[in-house]
Order: sequence, then C-alpha cells, then structure tokens
Amino acid sequence: MTIYQQKSVVFRRAIVLTMEPGRDALHDTDVLVQDGRIAAIGAGLDAPASAVEIDAAGGILIPGMIDTHRHMWQTAQRGYGADWTLTNYFYFYYINHVHRFRPEDVYAGNLLAALESMNAGVTTTVDWSHGLRTTAYADAAVDALTRVPGRFVLAYGNYAQGPWEWSGTKEFRDFVDRRITGNDLLSFQIAFDMSTDPAFPEQAAFDVARELDVRVNTHAGVWGGSDDAGLRRMADHGVLSDRVIYVHTGSLSEDSYQRIAATGGHVSVATESESAAGQGYSPTRRLRRHGISTSLSTDSSVLVSGDMFHAMRATLGADRALGHLEAHAAGATVTDNELRADDVLRFATRGGAEAIGQDDRIGSITVGRRADLVLIKNDRNPAMFPIIHPAGHVVQQAGAGDVHTVVVDGTIVKRDGVLLLDAQLAEARRVVQESVDHLRASMDEAAWKAGITPDQPDIALIENPYRYGINA
Repeated sequence: MTIYQQKSVVFRRAIVLTMEPGRDALHDTDVLVQDGRIAAIGAGLDAPASAVEIDAAGGILIPGMIDTHRHMWQTAQRGYGADWTLTNYFYFYYINHVHRFRPEDVYAGNLLAALESMNAGVTTTVDWSHGLRTTAYADAAVDALTRVPGRFVLAYGNYAQGPWEWSGTKEFRDFVDRRITGNDLLSFQIAFDMSTDPAFPEQAAFDVARELDVRVNTHAGVWGGSDDAGLRRMADHGVLSDRVIYVHTGSLSEDSYQRIAATGGHVSVATESESAAGQGYSPTRRLRRHGISTSLSTDSSVLVSGDMFHAMRATLGADRALGHLEAHAAGATVTDNELRADDVLRFATRGGAEAIGQDDRIGSITVGRRADLVLIKNDRNPAMFPIIHPAGHVVQQAGAGDVHTVVVDGTIVKRDGVLLLDAQLAEARRVVQESVDHLRASMDEAAWKAGITPDQPDIALIENPYRYGINA
C-alpha cells in the first residue's frame, strides 16, 4: 500500500475529544479535513464527493499525540537495555557503544522510530538527537525524518562536545542553512545539558538559540546527572524562559520549580523511563502544584517502550501511587484521585504542542488548525467496547494496536490499522538489521552480552519466624 493522496478527508460519527479547555466529548460527530486543515466539526457534515470517507462510528478521534523527548537515533537497539538503571545506561551507552555509531546507524534508528511514531498515533516527535558528533550524523538524522510523512522536531545535540563548542562552528551553521528550511513538517531546537562549570560557558549556546529563534531542550533534575546548580546558573544569566523545555526534573528542589513556573518553562516527563532507570520519581504532582506546563515523552526504546499509550498509563499510575503512598504514611486514605485520564491525554497532545511552541497549529481538534488526527478504533479487540468514558478508555484501555487511522497535515499515513508506508518499512528492516550487525560485530561477544545481562544484586531473604506449611 501507499499513502493516500487526497484533498479532503471526512471522519463520520466519531466520539471526538477536541482537547479544547472545558469541552466535553462530542458524540456522533463528523470532522472534515481540507487542504491539510480541520475545516469543520459537526453532525452530518457536507463533504466534497472526492473526499476520503472514514467510518469512525464506535471509535474515538483525538489530536495527534506529541512526544517531546525521544532519543530516536538509539531505536535500532530497541529493548537492549530492558534491565538497565541509569548507571547502566551511562556506562554501556556512553562508554561502550556510542563511539561505535556511524551516520548510517543514526539513520536506521531515526527511520525506525519515525515509523513507530506514525504507527502508534504520535504525529509529532521531538528527536533529542545528541549523537550528532559531526554534521554527517545530523544529515543522516534529517534524511531519515524526511523519509517519513510525519511531523518532527530535530533537537540538535552532540554528547562529545560542549554546546558552546559545536553550536558556534561554521559546520553547524551550514547545516542549519542547508537542512532547516522552513519545511512545515520539520522544525528545530538545540539540545544540551548544563555542565558544572560556574563560568556558565553554555551562555554561548543560549545566544545561538536566541539568534536562530529556536527553543532549548535540556535534561534537568536527573538524579546523579543534573541538579539545581545548573538551573540557578541559568537564572543568574537570565536565560530561563518559556522557550526552554526541561526534561525529567524529578530531583529538583522546590526553588527550581518556582523558577521554572515564574518564567513559563515547560517540563517533559518520561515516567516509564524515570521509574525504571531512576532519573527521579515522576514529578507530575509537584508540577501540578506549581502550575507548570507539562508534556509527555518516551525517552529511549533501548530502555522502555516508545509508545505514548504506555507513557500516559505509566504517568497516571505513578502519580496516583505516590498520592496513595503519602496518604497511607500519614494514616489517611485518598478518596478522590487528583490526576485524571483527560489530564494525561492533554499532556500527550495539547501539552506537547505548548512545549514546542505550536499550540496555535496542532494539539487540539479545532477548526483552522493543521489536521493531525488519530482515530482509535478496533472492532476486533474486545477491549474496545463499550466506550463509556472516552478519555479514560484511551488512557487505560487502548494501545498502539488499536490505532485505526493516522492523518498528518491532512495526509493519511495509516488506515484500517495498516501503516501505508511499505517502502519505508522494508528499508527500515534492512538498515536496522545492518546497524545491529555492525554494532554487535564492533565489540567482542562478551561485551555485547554484558549489556543485555548487567550485574544483578543478591537479594537477602528475610528470616521467616513461622514454622508451618511449606516451612515446617
């Protein structure tokens, strides 16, 4: 199959979650797409005779989901670090693996991640691409992103140099001039973390971001990696703003949250990764109390899922678990949950649009906005009916396999549960296997296997005082 080339698409009789503030689900509602935009919302809409008509009855139509932090370039090693902590990740990846990556390995990872995003209803993904040691790697990253008809944000980074070094080079500027050309589906950020240097050499990179008029995306409040001192230096140098996205933030102090809130900053939470690897406990309860704009992200599928359904579910569960734990420690009981399903769905859609500065274009189903739409419908899945609480159903019941149709900028890229990108899928299978073969062959087999089975601490059993049953 190939993607549909069409001027108009109409979804018929959907349950529509617009994600507009204060608006309830719209039942038995049509949504008309024309020339890449949402043209009308209502019952029984007239549509051009040439329109592609999609029967959405029994399904839920949501805005395309937005992942605000994913290391797409690592995806060819999906699942390799399933048992890793953050320490394992730093050791195996940044000591043992990344220097073995070639530009073609970045291409393979980005292509696979881009296809996975489309398949799972993530119509916009921020590629936190800190493996760009030269612009040859950056070109490979963009080549992959533009191979797939999705919406992407290249967050340019280079783990091997300070951002004050690479952001000021002629090669970097040439790359920006060549590849970041105003394409509506490819936008740009710069991505880097704060050093421990009190002289704040990062000022040079912030100056570049201001000159290029792009956002800065930074890991912050990562246990053992970045702390309040970096954020204080940012404040002292006047670079905290609503054009900064802070990733994780779980180990920051209340003072840092106050600074982020006061300057309108955005936080990207990667709960599944944070819970598994230990960057810090998912901070959504604290962000809520400070009124900080929140979005969701998947981090790296080396460690965890690249699926925003998992991200939403993990976030809801972690937030509620902490509430119950705190209440129980005080001898109390939570009678009503604070965080609701529609809140995390908002994080995954409109919150992401706010973080990347495109909330006037995407993130909600609103007349005039770009048509990034996802129909969740699967008549073969018993878990997809009845639909009583639509937002709750999306978050707690649905999965990537229930994504029926995906539209990006008015173009259908998935329909009837089938991704319409056969050529790209075939290419991805080939280049990803080549990448895995290369990375595995570039080290001895013991080192490769050590990454799959990191050391496991012994567990001391608690002595059982009872002597009956199996212990008699």
